[in-house]
Amino acid sequence: MAPELPDDIQFSDLDRSVRARLRTLSKENAENVGLHLVMAGRLLDEQPELSYEHAQAAVRRAGRVDVVREAAGLAAYRTGRFAEALRELRTVRRLNGSSEHLAIMADCERGLGRPERALALAASPEAEGLEPSARVELAIVVSGARLDLGEPEAAVAVLATPEIRALTGVLAARVAQARAAALTAAGKPSEAEAELAPFSQRQLAEASGDLADDEDDVVVYDLVEDDEAGTADASVGDEAGAADAPTEAGGDSSDDDGDSAEPAAVADAPVDAVDGSVDEEQQGDQA
Repeated sequence: MAPELPDDIQFSDLDRSVRARLRTLSKENAENVGLHLVMAGRLLDEQPELSYEHAQAAVRRAGRVDVVREAAGLAAYRTGRFAEALRELRTVRRLNGSSEHLAIMADCERGLGRPERALALAASPEAEGLEPSARVELAIVVSGARLDLGEPEAAVAVLATPEIRALTGVLAARVAQARAAALTAAGKPSEAEAELAPFSQRQLAEASGDLADDEDDVVVYDLVEDDEAGTADASVGDEAGAADAPTEAGGDSSDDDGDSAEPAAVADAPVDAVDGSVDEEQQGDQA
């Protein structure tokens, strides 16, 4: 049974490129699949299990659309279903020829206790054509795989290239955390601390995905100014000989190849079932 869709989402919330992939579907089916993809993406970080349910609802209706399988793979990865995530992302690669989720696929191999396969993926020809940021993500996974194999020095070396050391921002903080873990495993705690020193606690929390929502926006109220304004309003009201009762209003709402990614789109009403090739992959990928 498909999870409930809230009233505050629209098909137009999907990225235009994702909507375009759903054009092969009937209008009604595309709309339904698209809404489930919107929810899969919205909930991926905060409620990954519910995100997974929405992605599965989309797969049942559009199993031959690459963005749908991508959403399913990413949600499976975030919920620790590594074999399933690996299978889905392999299907995505077969459907569209893209290896953009190679780092997540390698991390899934790690999650399945197969660090050697993670290293093999990182050494594959597909890895050479990755975008710079994707190469860094893959290097972080490789460093972790080296740690899995008890090779901390090699784990440090993987993240010592000039390209990686020149990084800034959140990705640099993620690399620093990975290097710190490797240095600690190598018996170099002081160097590990030095890796993290340039970054604030907020930056490190953001890099690890631990930044709380209520830390994102800080609103400061000037109580003195409000009090003075209130006094002035009261005196004006007294001079007028009448006073208004105050009112208040408020409220708000809101791919071991592990990784991350943004879900996408749908399949046709006639294509409600997942294609048979996927079932074959499911049987062969659990080992």
